[in-house]
Amino acid sequence: MKKKVLSILLVGAMVASMGAIAGCSSSSDSGSDTTDTSAAEETSDSSDSSSSSDDSHTLTIMAWDESFNIPALEAAAEDYRENVDPDFVLDISVQSGSSDIETLLTNVGADSSGKSLSELPDIILFQDHYIQQYVSDYPSLFVALSDDIDINWDDFSEEKIDYSTIDGSHYGVPVDAGTVVFAYRTDYLEAAGYTIDDMTGITWDEFLDIGEAVYNATGKYLLSINADGNDLFYMMLQAEGVSQFQDGEPYITENETLVEIMNILVEAYQRNVLYLANSWEDYTNQAIQGDMLAGVMNGNWILPTIEGLESSAGLWDITTMPTLTGAEGYASNGGSSLYITANCSNTELAESFLAYTFGGSTTTYDGALTDGGVISTYSAALETETYQAGVEFFSGEAIYAEICSWTQNVSVVEQSNYHYTAREYLGNALVNICQSGYSVEDALEEAESNLRFAMGLN
Repeated sequence: MKKKVLSILLVGAMVASMGAIAGCSSSSDSGSDTTDTSAAEETSDSSDSSSSSDDSHTLTIMAWDESFNIPALEAAAEDYRENVDPDFVLDISVQSGSSDIETLLTNVGADSSGKSLSELPDIILFQDHYIQQYVSDYPSLFVALSDDIDINWDDFSEEKIDYSTIDGSHYGVPVDAGTVVFAYRTDYLEAAGYTIDDMTGITWDEFLDIGEAVYNATGKYLLSINADGNDLFYMMLQAEGVSQFQDGEPYITENETLVEIMNILVEAYQRNVLYLANSWEDYTNQAIQGDMLAGVMNGNWILPTIEGLESSAGLWDITTMPTLTGAEGYASNGGSSLYITANCSNTELAESFLAYTFGGSTTTYDGALTDGGVISTYSAALETETYQAGVEFFSGEAIYAEICSWTQNVSVVEQSNYHYTAREYLGNALVNICQSGYSVEDALEEAESNLRFAMGLN
């Protein structure tokens, strides 16, 4: 039996002892039309859906990605309407990407007159890695959740809740998880003489040996990420319980774990184990859906992209990450939560909706998974039939329950408002070493210097 199957057998004990997932979807090209999830299931005009509602049964909300988080919100609205308020209406303003919401908040926050506040909806969906920066920069735009809101925070991953807990107050209610999965093509592994068992609970050194064998046998890479926004460092570090920041400052050149990880990635590139994609589109469209890869490691929101390669259905399986020690590795990359804005005129309804749905309804989470592929951070969700069902594309495994159980093991590491800046500079460092002849030492020194300058520390 695979080691990872053992985690499924332990799920019941885990849930009993606790009392649950963290993803970020890539931006969709859906445009900015507005969907109204009302009792009549009709489409509303978008002209006023981005501002607060005065209707005692209506909330406005802003999100992105019509194939991912929008269906999750629609499932939550239906759940709340059927079980709490039959007159409830959720006006959803669909943005083309998360950056649209970030731009709106920046513009409203910069308006000292306060007149632009009315442009905000009652609730926004926001990326976990960015929220602390925005609450810090524009505290007047957000409303902390009430201390007595009907949510048991212990039902969620500690790492997930850590993002949206600011100065001891909860601001966000989790939606999707970024829990990292390592998906492998079982046929390509088999061609090199390996199985998914061989990929579970291994060191990165063992991974490199297997990866080289897979490439020699199939011409496929076992690992890839886009070079212009490299997430590998953060995921690999978190699996070791380490951050790229320490006490609010960059932790790079003296971070022995990070140096070791950089050396591993450089070796992976040199041994044809790592494909450095030129862009996000190259990573998703060419590397993954172009059938260049035997393995994909990223937040679980990458699963629909993998499923886009329809010819490979039934040939994938998932497991945990390798680590430096060989213990099974757990990390999170991305994810988002819902936040009430200062423009909300009915915070009582907003809190009631959030608490009932994403704060504790397995019906909402089942619908979010079925309709949009959104995997929860809510620990009780993994017990439902929807989560326990086998997924044919991934070798019939109950991958959603499995991923939900992994979430509980993700370490809380130091976060920073400069998370994405660090990602960019570390990605540049890897490219400079692999393609421009930099030494590891020089590349990391440059990355740390650039990051300190960006943070105003030089």
